[in-house]
Amino acid sequence: MALDLREGILLGMGNPLLDISATVDSNFLKKYDLNANDAILAEEKHKPMYDELIELYKADFIAGGSVQNTMRVAQWFLGKPNIATYMGCVGMDKYSKILEDRARADGLNVRYQYTQKEPTGTCAVLITGNERSLCANLAAATCFSLSHIEETENKNLIEIAEYIYVSGFFLTVSPETIQVIAKHAFEKNKIFIMNLSAPFLCEYYKKPMLAALPYVDILFGNEVEADAFAKANDFQTTNRKEIALKLSQMEKINRKRQRIVIITQGPDNILVVKDNVIKEFAAMRLPEEKVVDTNGAGDAFVGGFLAQFVQGRSIEVCVRCGIWAATQILQRSGCTYEGKPNFTP
Repeated sequence: MALDLREGILLGMGNPLLDISATVDSNFLKKYDLNANDAILAEEKHKPMYDELIELYKADFIAGGSVQNTMRVAQWFLGKPNIATYMGCVGMDKYSKILEDRARADGLNVRYQYTQKEPTGTCAVLITGNERSLCANLAAATCFSLSHIEETENKNLIEIAEYIYVSGFFLTVSPETIQVIAKHAFEKNKIFIMNLSAPFLCEYYKKPMLAALPYVDILFGNEVEADAFAKANDFQTTNRKEIALKLSQMEKINRKRQRIVIITQGPDNILVVKDNVIKEFAAMRLPEEKVVDTNGAGDAFVGGFLAQFVQGRSIEVCVRCGIWAATQILQRSGCTYEGKPNFTP
């Protein structure tokens, strides 16, 4: 338990979503024109799906949204409440109440912005075998505005944070907030952390992503996202180690430290670039029958990593803890956990 860590040292910003998670068959995916291992934003044709899941598929409600998941997992390891703060926008409805209750129960200091314009965002998590398809209806999450971080209490929370994490998904919502926070991190020499989050972002949100990247001290992504980024930015290589290295060498404004790049590859080795050196770490391969649901495994990896990183542990320990966390989450439905983590650094 991280008793000596002060409250608010870690800050996350992203899109709070209530995950509506259900096991479906491939016909359901076909009906809504979805692919098995994808992450997309909902279009008009997807809207009826959410009610259908609730009414016909015994769906579970889980506090979700990539960054909120990561912050919850970090809190799980840190043990002491309110070390992590989370900001994002929700609606004024029963879903935001469920979200807040669940996140606070996990020790997270939730600072939602509330909007009357839209309902709380939801994400359909469609499980087929061990694969999962995510379809997010961001709704209220898209209403996040700069005014929220200008409120006195929130401004103070940003001031006291030393590690700031945003998802690539947040680029679709408030790139201007990302710029303000990134510049703040640079001016105060704080660690600014980001995730590529989804392949479509590397392509369709390339401009805001490239505007944020020079501020990024630690960048996370998975193999599909790394490939998409390399393609969108004409890296002219499909070699993942080269891609990771190139990502680490892209323009960086804070010259006090080099960018660390971490690429996960499912059950395959994790690639870590630090100070121009590539290291590989073996992921834990779970037997097929133990994998319940891959949803949230990547978020959990980052949560485990950050929980150790804010305690000043080595990159090796951070990565090992990330792997351990992801392995726990894979064996449960959604980004959930129970008991106390028995990870040994």
